[in-house]
Amino acid sequence: MKVGVLGATGYAGQELVRLLKRHEEVGDLYLASSSVAGEDYESVYPHWSGQRVGILQDENVPDLDVLFCALPHGLTAARTSAFLARNIKVIDLGADFRLNSAQVYEEWYKVKHPASELLKDAVYGLPELYREQIRGQSLIANPGCYPTATLLALVPLLRHNLLQTNYLIIDAKSGVSGAGRGGGLGTHYAEVNENFKAYGVGNHRHTPEIEQELSRAAKVPLTVNFTPHLVPMTRGMLVTIYAAVQPGIQEEDLRECWKEQYEREEFVHVLPLGAWPQTKFASGSNNAFLQLTVDQRTGNVIIVATIDNLMKGAAGQAIQNMNLAMGYPESQGISGTALWP
Repeated sequence: MKVGVLGATGYAGQELVRLLKRHEEVGDLYLASSSVAGEDYESVYPHWSGQRVGILQDENVPDLDVLFCALPHGLTAARTSAFLARNIKVIDLGADFRLNSAQVYEEWYKVKHPASELLKDAVYGLPELYREQIRGQSLIANPGCYPTATLLALVPLLRHNLLQTNYLIIDAKSGVSGAGRGGGLGTHYAEVNENFKAYGVGNHRHTPEIEQELSRAAKVPLTVNFTPHLVPMTRGMLVTIYAAVQPGIQEEDLRECWKEQYEREEFVHVLPLGAWPQTKFASGSNNAFLQLTVDQRTGNVIIVATIDNLMKGAAGQAIQNMNLAMGYPESQGISGTALWP
């Protein structure tokens, strides 16, 4: 394949480069960056020294089979029609095609959607939940990192009507790399080190994405309380969810639902009883880990999920989507366990 990455010098873009360089079906690799076009990739990321990654190009995209767009919202959608017209499959790691409604997008992102006519053609790219819809598609919206962990935990349970829909609390934590390489004051070392804070309280842009897909699973509109937190570590994400179970539903019912959904999945793992997810379980891998318990005092289920925000939460899942779109084995180029310790 001929594959391209727009935004190749961001954290998600660099992670894509790392994965694509070892993918057996990737030949030519076109890497673009509007900010440092003309520079050698090794000068931007010296850990690539001696590996001949190549010169960063401008964004005048050549003929490709697949194009990954790791760009801020609004920048991908404006050019997508032209890419699709050239038979280039587009996998957007940004937010432009995750929401079904242009009105909702504009409400949360405060900009007019550049290509609302394409929203009906975009497929939400969470393979373990929508695999058959993704196969062979030309426009794939790679999910956000917080939604990925949350949806893997909740969608199967809501599809089977095991949870009540009027009480869903999502308490999420992410490493600093989730803010991107161009972060501002809030991600400076002196601001983050030995500090722990909530942000985007009540208005984080992943909220409508989570609500959209949970409503799709439950077949009723629902709202959630979603609060993200910034943790003073580089990468990793851990989400704790509180939900009310339906009357008569036991912990074994919830675990059996997960088992039926994920027992044949390579990347999603339901941990044995008593083992709780840790961010190091997933660090550097495309794996997700799940655990739950029903609090007998309250009758509520407590769910914990963890992923690597740059892998299953971004680049790893994007490669997984590429493999499905192109007809290759889904795990090609992204298998493997986390680094430990």
